[in-house]
Amino acid sequence: MIRSVAVGLGERSYEVVIGPGLLDQAGERIAPFARRRRVAIVTDETVWGLHGAQLTASLEAAGLACPVIALPPGEQTKSFEWLAELSDRLLALALDRGDLVVAFGGGVVGDLAGFAAAVYKRGIDFVQIPTTLLAQVDSSVGGKTAIDTPRGKNLVGAFHQPRLVLADLDVLATLPERQMRAGYAEVVKYGLLGDFDFFQWLEANAPAVLAREPQALAHAVARSVEMKAEIVAEDETEQGRRALLNLGHTFGHALEAETGFGEALLHGESVAAGQALAFRFSAAQGLCTTQDAHRAEAAIRAAGLPTSMADTRAQPYAVERLLEHMAQDKKAEGGALTFILARGLGQAFVARNVDVNAVREFLKAEGAET
Repeated sequence: MIRSVAVGLGERSYEVVIGPGLLDQAGERIAPFARRRRVAIVTDETVWGLHGAQLTASLEAAGLACPVIALPPGEQTKSFEWLAELSDRLLALALDRGDLVVAFGGGVVGDLAGFAAAVYKRGIDFVQIPTTLLAQVDSSVGGKTAIDTPRGKNLVGAFHQPRLVLADLDVLATLPERQMRAGYAEVVKYGLLGDFDFFQWLEANAPAVLAREPQALAHAVARSVEMKAEIVAEDETEQGRRALLNLGHTFGHALEAETGFGEALLHGESVAAGQALAFRFSAAQGLCTTQDAHRAEAAIRAAGLPTSMADTRAQPYAVERLLEHMAQDKKAEGGALTFILARGLGQAFVARNVDVNAVREFLKAEGAET
């Protein structure tokens, strides 16, 4: 069953198409957006080895030329160095504004290719074909594109909406278990931030989702995309409600930065721990009950995900280093910390001007060293 979710942004509205078999339909679905009948596929070497022939066959059957740029896999590719390299390769192809970039991969490829498309000749259209659960439910939808810097994650980027998103559930069959769990962290986030019924459904159905049972997986992806599409349509550039989508990210990005943005701690794993920390901090501040924090933590842990700083690496984190990373967070304003906290399950809110000393004491209580 194919489902379609609209991201309503006026003239820049687009569809997120979700279901099995979409790679075989990619050519016919993408062709209307390729005015010059040419697309540049930006992918990573792993994804291309697994699924490249299938995508190429579909695009060529629709009469589209499709040169390929395959990049090294991994978070380290989201860098100035690889942005420059990708831009140069796109220029070497002599793409113009009638052509199209196709981002074919996980969040790293989508973020990097989308950012390159945003700045290439001041903007060229692109399509997202996300190949990880995390990318399908989160990073491919909403137009956030970015690269990492040594000072933090996603600090240099642009809002650049895709023309189309194709989330083929079949490609998740080749996704490693660890990546599947990491993507699930972003699924449970939607329940925790704003849909208690969905959270309860996930409590009962997490094993089926993680086992990639078709109906459960389709519902989890579609509901996640529906929630994100609604929030993006209301607040495209994160001036208000869209910040809720960062539940767990302020804590999580700090942990990710300290572990080097690599395989030691995947993005979804850091977000999982960050969500548990956000709920425990909320409980410590009297915003939600301890029972709610424990229930959120249990749902995350049941998926095999980390829920504490100690779960993410053996050696303790340094309090002041974590606070430095949090101060670089995109939501921070005027030097004041902003967190997404919760008044209960499904009741997240934007908390501005959070007391740094309260965060410092909480991090100490969680095992960080002074």
